[in-house]
Amino acid sequence: MVRITRVYTGTGDEGQTSLVDGSRRSKTDPRLEAVGTCDELNALLGMCLMEIARLPKHEDGGNRTTVQRVQLIANQVLPRLQNELFDLGAELACPPTELPEGMVVLNENQASVLVDEMDAWLEQLEPLTSFILPSGGGPEAVIHLTRTVTRRLERTVLRLAESEGDDAVRPLVLVYLNRLSDWFFVFGRWVCLGLGNEESLWMPLGRRGPETGVGALIRKLNQNDEEFKQL
Repeated sequence: MVRITRVYTGTGDEGQTSLVDGSRRSKTDPRLEAVGTCDELNALLGMCLMEIARLPKHEDGGNRTTVQRVQLIANQVLPRLQNELFDLGAELACPPTELPEGMVVLNENQASVLVDEMDAWLEQLEPLTSFILPSGGGPEAVIHLTRTVTRRLERTVLRLAESEGDDAVRPLVLVYLNRLSDWFFVFGRWVCLGLGNEESLWMPLGRRGPETGVGALIRKLNQNDEEFKQL
């Protein structure tokens, strides 16, 4: 059972910290970078929960049942993922050969659940005809950011394996992170659909035509401001 009576210890004042096995590493060590990125990703999940909780449940004419559905699903899946990321962070904070006896780590089941949820959402989603720009009228933008940080965590774990050898992380960790990034992509699309928002699709440069910018519009607005002041 974890019992924390104080946060500060002073043992990291010189730029080092302890791994789960008690060994000391620089805070710039690739393993600590992976742990820190995992923590950052977990915090972003908290932001996703916050943004989804802020969605108005009512509008003129009655309840927004679609919002309630998004909140129902998000409140079940995102806390579960936060717990899994905490499990993963604890695992990454130690070489696999030095994990404490009895420590339970992620297994194939967690990755399989992600795939099953994606398949269920994809039954409702139209196939994409272009890439999606990371944007949105609600929590979708934060979900896109979460997806990109998941990819960064995956790259960080790969660098750890390259630094310490293939045995530095279990292969399942990379499988899980690869699935998780895809999961956030599909989840973001499903949230966008559920909220009735439009996805912003990427238009290739060759189809966009010459770019003129908004300089003329800015100058026009400035001119209007000056004319208004003279009234």
